[in-house]
Amino acid sequence: MAFWLILAMGACSLRVSLGSVGAGSTDLGTALPYILVIVMPLVSMGLALKWFADGENMAQPDLRLARFGKWRVVDSAQAKAHPLYGASGIMVSLLVGMLLNVPVRVAEFLVAIPAITSVVPSWLSVLHFMMTLDVVLLTSLYTIAFVAALRRVPLFPRLLVAVWCIDLAMQLSVAQLVAAQGLPASVAAPLQTLLDANVKKVLISVGLWAPYLLLSRRVNVTYRHRVEALTPDPSGSITSSWLHRVALATRDRHARLKCELNSSARIFCLVLRQKLT
Repeated sequence: MAFWLILAMGACSLRVSLGSVGAGSTDLGTALPYILVIVMPLVSMGLALKWFADGENMAQPDLRLARFGKWRVVDSAQAKAHPLYGASGIMVSLLVGMLLNVPVRVAEFLVAIPAITSVVPSWLSVLHFMMTLDVVLLTSLYTIAFVAALRRVPLFPRLLVAVWCIDLAMQLSVAQLVAAQGLPASVAAPLQTLLDANVKKVLISVGLWAPYLLLSRRVNVTYRHRVEALTPDPSGSITSSWLHRVALATRDRHARLKCELNSSARIFCLVLRQKLT
């Protein structure tokens, strides 16, 4: 936390020192967005640690949404005794990715959005507000999701999917609200590039991690307290034909999901371009 404070404060101070846009002098209104950018991820982490204090002992949801594969429900003690239980293995990459979202989004904000005074054109005021809301909200949500994953909260997979949806909705909202203010063409093009990049990053994350969240044995035993309902042969081992069917089904699901995500990415980017033009 101390490292984040030092790094973020230094970067935000540099951004403000490079000069502000608009008439008048800088005041608290100029500094407030950067204070929120620095503080809110830490506040969110503290709140999440409090909310998820029970972590793995929190109740499982009554309605199970992840229905891919064949699984057998086990109790909490059996799940914790399973060798794959815990936020380790490939899960570490997902955890690191979520946490890296915070400095990456902050860096993009500092590079793309200048500090402003109280007297600026309406389009710049709206743009600055929406981009500040985007970075503060999303860095906070990804931090909360990170804590939920680390604490093995049963609702973590749903929480991460919800954050992805909010992220995509925010990019579309920024494009729609800012375009309504008569955005100059010299600003619209870089903004479109930034929003397109944000959308693509989210969709890439969905493409990489949604199948993992649905099909991973580690995720299912850790967050859903269920294990594979394997079909044994008469000798007590798993039949090769069953494994072959599972492999084919998994490959087909991945291929269909990849095609759907590619189509969704193209459609979403076209919508963003239409909003900004």
